[in-house]
Amino acid sequence: MDFSLLLVLAVAITGVIYLLDALWFRPRRKKRVIAAHEASQGTLDPATREKLEKEPWPIDYSRSLFPVLLVVLVVRSFIVEPFQIPSGSMRPTLEVGDFILVNKFAYGLRLPVVHERFVEIGEPERGEVMVFRFPDEPSVNFIKRVVGLPGDRIRYEGKQLYINGEPVAKTLVEEGPAGSPQQLLLNERLGSVSHAIYNNPRDPGPQMGEVIVPEGEYFMMGDNRDQSNDSRYWGFVPEENIVGRAFAVWMHWDGGLPSFSSVRRIE
Repeated sequence: MDFSLLLVLAVAITGVIYLLDALWFRPRRKKRVIAAHEASQGTLDPATREKLEKEPWPIDYSRSLFPVLLVVLVVRSFIVEPFQIPSGSMRPTLEVGDFILVNKFAYGLRLPVVHERFVEIGEPERGEVMVFRFPDEPSVNFIKRVVGLPGDRIRYEGKQLYINGEPVAKTLVEEGPAGSPQQLLLNERLGSVSHAIYNNPRDPGPQMGEVIVPEGEYFMMGDNRDQSNDSRYWGFVPEENIVGRAFAVWMHWDGGLPSFSSVRRIE
């Protein structure tokens, strides 16, 4: 179910009812009150006046809901949108159950539902964490890290990422994180961004010969390198599938009580 479409329809329906009431129904109610007041020679009782002025329930609900829905639509479509992390593909940067905030204008303003960009503000940069609509199923949102920009040559072999023929620098941080002794915790540097990744030396993982990122598309990878369904498997992300840049974790909820102790900026 497309929540953006439902929200747009709700705003449109309540907005039309609100407008029709302002232009047509409300003036007619006022005329009826005036006519009744004159017919009663100025002795119109309060109960009758209240009955004549009472708004039908569709108008009453629309008048109350329209401004709220409009604000939600504007904020969610053009400013910030919340998402929940459903998988471990971005560990250790993001954990399952993290609730994140996504900047909707970092890469330009897009129309809701059709996702057409109508204002250009910026472009994705290497190392940023980005939410996008999955190319094979646009109704599903994915979150990965931007690795390859248009024109880049990308290769991944033997647990090593290469960009334009150069190996991406990484350093060992810990050989056995708690609960995952088979994992290596490393620090990787993509452009100006330094971030943590997981590699499992016992898992051969995907091997990928060199590919060139097409114009207007991006190569995405998860930080949990051996447990991520990303561009190594299904290819590139076109510009029109971009949702926004993930910039903060504001809550964590794994089924118990919500926790705000993990509030942090996403690197």
